[in-house]
Amino acid sequence: MDALVIRHLAFEDLGVFEPVLRERGYTVRTLESGVEALAVDSAAEPDLLVVLGGPIGVYDEPAYPFLADEIALVGRRLASGRPLLGICLGAQLIARAAGEKVYPGPAKEIGFAPVTLTAEGESSCLAALTAAGNMVLHWHGDTFDLPPMATRLCSTSITPNQAFGIGRNVLALQFHMEADPRRFERWLIGHSVELNTAAIAIADLRAAAAAHGPAVAAAGAKAFARWLDGLDNSG
Repeated sequence: MDALVIRHLAFEDLGVFEPVLRERGYTVRTLESGVEALAVDSAAEPDLLVVLGGPIGVYDEPAYPFLADEIALVGRRLASGRPLLGICLGAQLIARAAGEKVYPGPAKEIGFAPVTLTAEGESSCLAALTAAGNMVLHWHGDTFDLPPMATRLCSTSITPNQAFGIGRNVLALQFHMEADPRRFERWLIGHSVELNTAAIAIADLRAAAAAHGPAVAAAGAKAFARWLDGLDNSG
């Protein structure tokens, strides 16, 4: 089986999800968005498509024209019904490809904080997050409207749509449960301008990562494994 991963930023990678994929026999190929061309017509080819996060917005198409190709690629993947995972920007791209609006939220959410699972979320792979007190890593300023065919899985007071699923094969996560705490310093360096602009104390965020990162990563990897094990690969 093969997994195609679309990456927007080098350090926002698969993190702790990659070993889970390799343990299940997936080969992993990473495509650098904006640098390598997207073959929109081949959206249905890989067994799994993963679209990772990044600091740009879905609505930034005039400045980053390659986003139009990503939206088209994700749209074709949705139409195929084959497994698709979106994280942060990836989740927003899924919402946009499904015809919904993506826009700045009321406030940035950056740091470790819990999500509240819906009843459907408690019956989903995200139930594994309870092992870490439903704690996840948030790092976003944008949000989106929920596609009509989607099921909301969890929320926060700031962001009602934190995760959604479409059937068994589509999972969209506004938050990060893939981040590897052993490489978290790269996030602090790479997002230094955003953190300083938002007046977020980097030392406090580093301490929170040390306190919560390992448990969040372990729960996130378990949730991802449960999702993979529940996929319908008959299509």
